[in-house]
Amino acid sequence: MPHMIGPCRWLFGLTTMVSLLGLGGLRAAESKPAPISSDRAANASIEHRLYVVTPGIRNDLQYGGAGILVFDIDHDHKFLRRIATPASDAKKPDNIKGVCASADSGKLYFTTTSKLYCVDLITEKTLWEKSPAGGTDRLSITPDGKTLYVPSFEKENWNVIDAASGETIASVVPKSGAHNTVVTRDGSKMLLGGLKSATLFVADTGSNKIVQQIPMSNMVRPLTVNGAGTRAYVCVNDLLGYEIADLTTGSKSARIEVTGFTKGAVKRHGCPSHGIGLTPDEKEVWLCDGHNQRLHVFDNTVDPPKQITSIALRDDPGWVTFGIDGHLVYASTGEVIDAASKQIVATLSDENGKPVHSEKLLEIDFADGHPVAAGDQFARGNVVAK
Repeated sequence: MPHMIGPCRWLFGLTTMVSLLGLGGLRAAESKPAPISSDRAANASIEHRLYVVTPGIRNDLQYGGAGILVFDIDHDHKFLRRIATPASDAKKPDNIKGVCASADSGKLYFTTTSKLYCVDLITEKTLWEKSPAGGTDRLSITPDGKTLYVPSFEKENWNVIDAASGETIASVVPKSGAHNTVVTRDGSKMLLGGLKSATLFVADTGSNKIVQQIPMSNMVRPLTVNGAGTRAYVCVNDLLGYEIADLTTGSKSARIEVTGFTKGAVKRHGCPSHGIGLTPDEKEVWLCDGHNQRLHVFDNTVDPPKQITSIALRDDPGWVTFGIDGHLVYASTGEVIDAASKQIVATLSDENGKPVHSEKLLEIDFADGHPVAAGDQFARGNVVAK
């Protein structure tokens, strides 16, 4: 039940903090948002924040305007503030294409269709903006916070960029219509998904060379990867469902189709399922269904994964991700869902009470005003084989 979230998340937050210090289906209109954290909020040294970059649904300003919107996860996702950037101050703000962050460096990065921006999480000032060759799309950062893989805007190349300076240090060129980028948990590989290719490319981050090419059944769309870096869960064109790529054999190992629902017209992206995530414990897969305005949940403890429930949303979802501890699920349509009960417990609204939607968001946690943990927009698994 939603009232149980607070104690669980507070304990996780405290455990995470100690570790970090040691190491250096109802529609939203029908649900009644419930408090998420009361008990955890008692630990004032740890603050859990949701960073939402807008316009995160194309360049449509009706879903939260422009800027970086910050929400208080500990207090029912209350709107805290809007951070202005050169991108949001533009006369016509461009689409936000991706976001990532590093607690180690204290930086947040986001892309439009042509530029990469770096924001200091403490001062909330934009430190620099760059225009990499070929434009920019949905990026990913290595766990040490030192290197960014930034896809061009649906062109041939990915730019490998020094996260401190913004300078390009290498280029990877699979010629696939660069689009989505996911780093493995250990930082050794980058999964490169191009929307003009049915091949999932895997690059080694040490050499910046492509080391695997895995054929899927259709053009590669959003994807995620397990903690061990052995399985990728991949949306592909024309499939209401997803496919699984075996990164140990370099082949597609399964095709999972949604049952009980039919494909139909979607508002955006042109594919039935655009958005997929693993719970951090990897026990479930959550999948977007634009036409039916649903999130479908699969039991990932069985092989093949089994569809177990579906959750109705207020609009077409194009993305799904999780909070750091996995207790909360974030749909791009602005609903906050309790992962255990599958109930909507909050909806995001801006300072004017208007609904906020975005496909570009993640959790960042702070202690004494400094970032100590950062989530990931791609909802990767977090289980490492012993």
